[in-house]
Amino acid sequence: MSETIHIEIAYALPLDQALLKRQVAPGTTAEQAIRDSGLLEKHPEIDLGKNKIGIFGKLTKLDAVLREKDRVEIYRPLIADPKEVRKQRAEEGKVMKKGGGDIAAAGDE
Repeated sequence: MSETIHIEIAYALPLDQALLKRQVAPGTTAEQAIRDSGLLEKHPEIDLGKNKIGIFGKLTKLDAVLREKDRVEIYRPLIADPKEVRKQRAEEGKVMKKGGGDIAAAGDE
């Protein structure tokens, strides 16, 4: 009898989430587990050449060997650059602070 390890494979869309529990042979890589899971057929937008993957939120490579109870996560590409979004919010905050300060000054008169 060959031993197996228990893993999960996760892929989330805005309105749908796939969380598959699988048993794989020791030595299975993240890529093998993803390919064997059927997710690539169900979600053709997944491109392992472009999509990043991780194990429990930590980026990893496709050739990472899985361990008992690992959760392989397939990440979607970002729509916006987080640095640009923070920069825009900071600029908007500065404008709002100036406006808020003027209103407070006018109310004190």
